[in-house]
This record gives sequence, structure tokens and C-alpha cells, in this order.
Amino acid sequence: MKRLKENSKVKNILKRGLIIGGSAIAILLTQKVNVFAADDPLAVINNLSNFIFGLIRTVGLIILGFGIVQVGLSLKSHDPSQRANGIMTLAGGVVITFAKEILNLITGGSN
Repeated sequence: MKRLKENSKVKNILKRGLIIGGSAIAILLTQKVNVFAADDPLAVINNLSNFIFGLIRTVGLIILGFGIVQVGLSLKSHDPSQRANGIMTLAGGVVITFAKEILNLITGGSN
């Protein structure tokens, strides 16, 4: 009986997380984002690049949040394989979130 209550608690937490995550995605997708054109073609490319990296950062933050939830749930259930998956998701979210900065470090760019 106790196990059944724990499973329902986990399902409620996951359901709330999915509702919050879905709401966040819906809000982000409905936001109006302007990519301003300029006389300089490089400025246009830089604006588009900033827009695309902003979208990538948003996806990275969502994955990062999901990884934190996975690690937290694995610590509660004492499941090593779930903990490993959570840590890998967390690490992937960090890499995706900071993709622009990592690429700038590799290429030596200033933007």
C-alpha cells in the first residue's frame, strides 16, 4: 500500500512537471521575437545567429530542468541506472545551454 502511494506521488510530480514544462514551451513559442534587418549583411547574420542560439539555449534549459528532476527522483528511489541517466541528461542540458559560449571558446570568436 505504501509503495502504491509513493508511485502516485511520483506520477503527480511528473504530471505537474510536464504541465509546467508544456506551459513554458507554449509561452515561449507564442512570444514575438524580432530579428531586425540592417544595412550590413553581417549584422543580419549575427541577428539571426543570436535568435537561433536563443532557441537552443531555451531547449537546453528545459533539458537541464528535466535532468535535475531525474536526479532528484533517482536519489529518492535509490536507482543507480536512473541516477546515471539523470546525470547524463543534466550534463547534456549544461552543454546545450552554453553551446554558443563553448563554440566561441573553440573558434576564438568574440560574439
